[in-house]
Amino acid sequence: MKFGMHLPQAGPAASAAAIHAVAKQAEELGFDDVWVSDHIAVPKDAVYPPSAYILDPLIALTWGAAATERVGLGTTVLVLPLRPPVLLAKMLGSLDVMSGGRVIVGAAGGWLKEEFDALGVPFEERGARTDETIDVMRKCWTEDPIDLVAPATGAKLVAVRAKPQPERSLPIWIGGHSEPAFRRAVQRGDGWHGAFQPPDKTAEFTARLRSDRPESSFTLSMRARWDALRDPADEIARGVDEYMEAGIQHIVVEPSQRDQDSWLRCSEEFAKIFERVR
Repeated sequence: MKFGMHLPQAGPAASAAAIHAVAKQAEELGFDDVWVSDHIAVPKDAVYPPSAYILDPLIALTWGAAATERVGLGTTVLVLPLRPPVLLAKMLGSLDVMSGGRVIVGAAGGWLKEEFDALGVPFEERGARTDETIDVMRKCWTEDPIDLVAPATGAKLVAVRAKPQPERSLPIWIGGHSEPAFRRAVQRGDGWHGAFQPPDKTAEFTARLRSDRPESSFTLSMRARWDALRDPADEIARGVDEYMEAGIQHIVVEPSQRDQDSWLRCSEEFAKIFERVR
């Protein structure tokens, strides 16, 4: 089992100093990777996400990368159809090159219609745009020059070069629990990244995915919600064991605390618990 720590990128705890501090601490404590989330525009009365104060994920992740040397750098999850695919490929590829090959692309099609409206992206086209964005990014990372016509996103490249390219096609873990998300994970993903699902439901999802993608390199990941300063350590450890039994290979945790000091203390407690169950 591998473990990731979400960075303080949103809400009252979010700051440049906090991102640096938590990223450095996560590396020192032995976490495998650090993670950021993605929302660009949030409705005023939205129940989720809990805060509209959200630093851009790729800028925040780059800031965390600059403070570290080893930990992986993940997105949980990028809403692919909100951005031009060639530009997104360039940004992610550049971060991977600059960080020494550490990027994991958690990606999904999105669910918040108002966010699509704010960016002028047709909500009903998000599925086709998501699939095409994955295909375009992989071409940008692996082909030189690039020749493609992508009708869903409008990308047209004829003998175009987009360098620097990463040394690998970045791993893409598909997020979501819908039928299109499972299809996308099986057909286009290098893994699946769920969020906040109970272990029993997770076991149903992983069994389904493993039937089509049995190779262990297809990573099954879950973003979990625990509070290491309030929830009993044995309870969290038991939850990790249940996710392992459900087939999960990787867990991302996000402290519920909303200030830098409690975030750091929470990370320390998580590290102690995870050391017990590795």
